[in-house]
Amino acid sequence: MSPLRVVIFLLLVRSIWTFTHILSCPKNEHKLSPGPQPLPIIGNLHMLGSFPHRALQSLAKKYTPPIMSLRLGHVPTIVISSSQATELFLKTHDTVFASRTIFQASKVIGMSKGIAFTEYGPYWHSHRELITLQLLSASKIESFAPMRK
Repeated sequence: MSPLRVVIFLLLVRSIWTFTHILSCPKNEHKLSPGPQPLPIIGNLHMLGSFPHRALQSLAKKYTPPIMSLRLGHVPTIVISSSQATELFLKTHDTVFASRTIFQASKVIGMSKGIAFTEYGPYWHSHRELITLQLLSASKIESFAPMRK
């Protein structure tokens, strides 16, 4: 069998696997807020350009609700463009939106145990309490003052 046939066969198998994987993945059951149509791999990253804040402002004017959904790569992202909606997210429903995306790579190398990469919950609360009471207390900060100078 020639090397070209092997490569074509492997590409065909990979294409079939990718196609069946895309069809078998469950679609997101949550209705997202309106937003621009994303591209398959990069999502809406191509729309941000060199001035992302201006691009987001123009997109917010185009999609009239104060909440817009984007995909930055494969990560679904919510963009909020009004102070009332921001207050609703950050004060009223803060615990729902407190967690961040946990990547598989950070789990593998053990970064999911640190406070910066752990999910919001009891484990995060205990770490935060430990850091604020033990490491960032006024007496501890004062004890390190000579080293900072």
